[in-house]
Amino acid sequence: MLELTDIHAGYENRDVLHGLSFAVPPAAIVAVVGVNGAGKSTTLKVVSGLLRARRGTLSVDGRVLRGGSPGEAVRAGVAHVPEGRQVFPDMTVRENLQLGGYSVATSRIKGRIDEALGIFPELSARLGAYAGSLSGGQQQMLAIARGLMSDPRYILLDEPSLGLAPQVITRIFEVIVALREAGKGVLLVEQNGQLALGIAQRAFLLESGTITLTGTGAELLANSEVVDRYLGVGTAAPDSARQRDWTGLLSAALAKSR
Repeated sequence: MLELTDIHAGYENRDVLHGLSFAVPPAAIVAVVGVNGAGKSTTLKVVSGLLRARRGTLSVDGRVLRGGSPGEAVRAGVAHVPEGRQVFPDMTVRENLQLGGYSVATSRIKGRIDEALGIFPELSARLGAYAGSLSGGQQQMLAIARGLMSDPRYILLDEPSLGLAPQVITRIFEVIVALREAGKGVLLVEQNGQLALGIAQRAFLLESGTITLTGTGAELLANSEVVDRYLGVGTAAPDSARQRDWTGLLSAALAKSR
């Protein structure tokens, strides 16, 4: 279990998170929804050690972390796939994957790469290509594959669908569901709250650094106030091909999560 208890964190003299407490069980997807600036990415940074909490406790499977150390988080079984992919464009796909496995014994690197390519076979033919030459969808696949190189028990995903075509988003969400089915705990921050809640076992609404509503993904998705205020959709029927794509993708994600 990945657990945060009474976490306070922020930047310089300003707190962004105010007493955050929640848990991510193994084999479960926990979605975080809220408007921009609510503290979603800050939450992931605290968990992955990119930002030290000012107060509170972070633990992974009963092991309390000091915080503020990405290396400590990785060794504890946490991997963070940041917003914007952040692959190394002037390094090859293989080199990006090798960097993701920096904590893995050298003798195991090839096996870990093979496992990552088993999840994303689309990258197999591009191992020698520079990451900067990949499409946006391929870069997102690489970013997730790089995160999986350390064989984490918990993976943090920050806006994995950002800027991607609907068919690529379908592929990414299929992988997220498969990771949960493989026993990994997933903490998901996603711009498309409908999709995130559609596959999440648990979810919470974050407002100004405070959790104001929790429940199952389905419960938040059925809450009209959450839908209208935070998911960017209202009661009007879809009126474009792009909106119809989202509706179909949500239905597929819901079916896979059952």
